[in-house]
Amino acid sequence: MANVFWVPESARWEAIRNQAKQPDIGKRIDDALIAIEQDNPRLKGILDKRFARTQLEDGKLGELIDLVSSIGFGGKDKAKDVLGQVYEYFLGQFASAEGKKGGQFYTPASVVKVLVEVLSPHKGKVYDPCCGSGGMFVQSEKFVESHGGKFGDLSIYGQEANPTTWRLVAMNLAIRGMDFNLGKEPADTFHRDQHPDLRADYVLANPPFNISDWGGEKLASDPRWVYGTPPAGNANYGWLQHILWHLKPTGTAGVVLANGSMSSNTNNEGAIRKAMVEGDVVEVMVSLPPQLFFNTQIPACLWFLAKDKTKNGRSRKGEFLFIDARKLGRMETRVNRIFDDADIDKIARAVHAWRQDGETEAIYADEPGFCRSVKLDEIREHGYVLTAGRYVGTEEVEDDDEAFAEKMATLTTKLADQMKKGQALDGLIGEKLAKLGYPLDFEK
Repeated sequence: MANVFWVPESARWEAIRNQAKQPDIGKRIDDALIAIEQDNPRLKGILDKRFARTQLEDGKLGELIDLVSSIGFGGKDKAKDVLGQVYEYFLGQFASAEGKKGGQFYTPASVVKVLVEVLSPHKGKVYDPCCGSGGMFVQSEKFVESHGGKFGDLSIYGQEANPTTWRLVAMNLAIRGMDFNLGKEPADTFHRDQHPDLRADYVLANPPFNISDWGGEKLASDPRWVYGTPPAGNANYGWLQHILWHLKPTGTAGVVLANGSMSSNTNNEGAIRKAMVEGDVVEVMVSLPPQLFFNTQIPACLWFLAKDKTKNGRSRKGEFLFIDARKLGRMETRVNRIFDDADIDKIARAVHAWRQDGETEAIYADEPGFCRSVKLDEIREHGYVLTAGRYVGTEEVEDDDEAFAEKMATLTTKLADQMKKGQALDGLIGEKLAKLGYPLDFEK
């Protein structure tokens, strides 16, 4: 059977549940995990076998097992979905509670959905060079299944430097029965690329923003820097070029980066951005609203990259789509914003209509304040700055057929009339106060 891993009888949930009240249940769970790893070499060294050493009160671990056992899974496929949802829920709760620390491995689900819906990964190789807990992969697989594809149509390639997070993503994908290749070990993407020969159909990534200690000074002559050497003090353009390096000629990528990446001219960044724009590998830029992320208040944006803008018989060579999504979304909590499905659909539909890629029947049209298609010459005029707000303009207001000059004349007349009435009222107040023996002196 494809895309499953074997669980030996001694490690199955029924066996664990039957032993939940035993005082050594922690050790029994560790033994079960060891047995799973022995029968599944891909998971060797990944599962966390420390339950015998947990500092929990007696009986608490058994109570947790009983609680999980009470979940109504409703069959094999349903069980896979529910387990995955539970896992993702706890990841999200941990990221929210831990703030910056938790956010290092968790990209909010609504942001992931925007990336996936825009890229539309139906079939092929999907790569995330900083994959965290694997949310990009999970959402990509959901997209395939919801659009009539088959589970397993995507080949998953990921890399993660943090050893704990590397285990998290492996468990997240294994729970869902997904096949994956995370490389031989947790490793730094820039310095120990685990997939050097990979050329992916889709790349989705949320790299850490503006990292300065990425060792760029050791990679000055790296072949990945096709559009210029990234500054040693900021890895943003290192990530973009690493991703482009791993794209097939027909591949597309979606990347979350800090807003500064759209306009910075510091230490060669402006020159690299210019080269990328002139090289026509930038396709769509999306400005995001604040408070979408658990781990940072830095304003963020989405870069969509493509080496080929001539799919499905249309050509967007020398053209770029800008989307200003800063007014979309709603506050789910006091501190965190999310995109609803309608917001995600609005962004994705605009991109697909602009691309004419067959994902929507909608006809593209510029929408002032939200989206606009821009030619290369205009970007040159703006010094290769890619901030969406610079190009999309402002929202159209309802036209009441009154010209601006006429409105100004009307308002001026009203203001003069109000001032005259004010002067008359001041005089009346002065007369009344004088009669009472309190003269009003407006000169003071």
